Amino acid sequence: MLKRIFFLSFLVILSFILFFNPNVQTILAGVSILLFGMIMLEEGFKTFTKGPLQNVLKNATDKLYKSITTGAVVTAIIQSSSLVSVIAISFISAGLINLSGGIGLIFGANIGTTATAWLVAAFGLKFKISSLALPVLIFGLIFSFQKKNTYKGIGNVLAGLGFFFLGIHYMKEGFDVFKDYIDLKEFAVSGFLGALIYAGLGIIVTTILQSSSATLALILTAVAAQQIQYENALALAIGANIGTTITAILGSLTSNVSGKRLAGAHFIFNVLTGIVALVFIFPLAKFVRLLAELMGIANDDYTLKLAIFHTLFNVIGVAMLVPFIGRLERFLIKVIKDKSSGGVVRPKYLFEAAMQFPTSALESLLKESKDLFKNAIFEIVSHALNIHRDDIKSDQKIKKIIKKSTEDMNIDVEGLYYKKVKTIYSEIIKYATAIQSKLNLSEKQNQAVSEIKIANRKMVEILSDVREINKNVSRSLSGGNPYLLEEYNHFRAKVTKVLRVIYLFRIEDNAQEYRNKLQDLKLEAKNNMRHSSESIDKLIRKDLITAEMASSLFNDNTNVNDMIIKLITVAELLYGKIDTILENQDN
Repeated sequence: MLKRIFFLSFLVILSFILFFNPNVQTILAGVSILLFGMIMLEEGFKTFTKGPLQNVLKNATDKLYKSITTGAVVTAIIQSSSLVSVIAISFISAGLINLSGGIGLIFGANIGTTATAWLVAAFGLKFKISSLALPVLIFGLIFSFQKKNTYKGIGNVLAGLGFFFLGIHYMKEGFDVFKDYIDLKEFAVSGFLGALIYAGLGIIVTTILQSSSATLALILTAVAAQQIQYENALALAIGANIGTTITAILGSLTSNVSGKRLAGAHFIFNVLTGIVALVFIFPLAKFVRLLAELMGIANDDYTLKLAIFHTLFNVIGVAMLVPFIGRLERFLIKVIKDKSSGGVVRPKYLFEAAMQFPTSALESLLKESKDLFKNAIFEIVSHALNIHRDDIKSDQKIKKIIKKSTEDMNIDVEGLYYKKVKTIYSEIIKYATAIQSKLNLSEKQNQAVSEIKIANRKMVEILSDVREINKNVSRSLSGGNPYLLEEYNHFRAKVTKVLRVIYLFRIEDNAQEYRNKLQDLKLEAKNNMRHSSESIDKLIRKDLITAEMASSLFNDNTNVNDMIIKLITVAELLYGKIDTILENQDN
């Protein structure tokens, strides 16, 4: 109730501010557009999580030196470390790169952002990235109207970038009125106290402008006009580096936990680098003077000296923290936890009271295992193959189902395992072990418990198999190779057929008919395990698929048949053999 009142009060106050102060209206509109751009960026990049971009990003971030170099080069080109931070957060949120790769990009971005200082100091130019907004938005709109998902993804990325640029533009427009009133020379303070004050001022200005590059351009212009003292300008540059983390934090608000962790890494890096630079600001300034003399820079060319200083303390920051990236990653994972774990599915039938008698305990154990199989495993396997469960349960021909099921469901097999399977599986094993140790079971009852444990272990193994298959199935749907797609559609059809027969085996009265079908399918899968697919060999000979594709097909041919055998084994155990054992036992 208190939160609702606070929210309504905030809306009322905001409405008055927007109505009576058009300048604030422009600023807040810019913030809104910027955040909307971040959302579109994330949605756009999700389109490519299973496509070629994944390999490109993997190659760019699989090594630390590559990710740092990529971050530095890209930032130098687009002149915005804040934008690189937002893009990195979007990549991580979409699963394109891992956390350590993202951290490397952020480290590199801090080096790349020094290019702005060099451009302004050396050539007197002020790069306005917001000028790209409208052209990028136009191209984004054109691509968004295309039918192909890849083009729509490109459209969302371009539109996201366009809205980001436009948001920066409107925020700057809103704050232009304040620039005439910022006379920094009136606040000149010497010594370490001045360094602290001006670093704080740099943080504030960068937070307002949402761009460290814009702040640096403003500082350099002020230094060239002799409006501020050189040593105060050094502190402003440090503050600008710290202030740019605000954009990354804003970007993480619409991202998942990985994006928030990357924003945390950005914050930690910039703050620690800023603290070190502030502590050693005067020794660093003397070192810059020596470097300037060696480079032939005039003693009173404070703009180029500032560019050297800005580059120096960012490089020092990267060198200082690179050896601790592993520890930083572990720290962030520990501190910024995934709150979605609150949605973890809990057991339904495993109660302590049921353990009073062997039969009731076994019934509870079997019910929980069946529930796990028919709900979680059935769902994850079918969706991992981009097949809807209702289609499997229907009377539609399997060929028709496969033909129409072309949309990538973007399923997170590992995430679903932790949410829907892991806890229940652990509780089942714990419950089963307690039954065997605490209750006086007959030989057949003990055998039933052991086989329930085997069935559950195989369910977990099934998810491991389907996780690997899911990646290649999704690639085949968007890869553009019809021969590869045909092979994976064949795999999908085989598993779909097995899932349908298992479903009918569970619900139909004539279980023996479907039991026989399952045994035939199991025998077929075992034979396929021993003999490689002839169709794959033919595709290789005709050079219709690459060696990499062939390798994936051979591996997945084995995985699919192994998974089929496990699925049928679990169904036979839970809905056949163990049921029979329990029916023949007395209380």
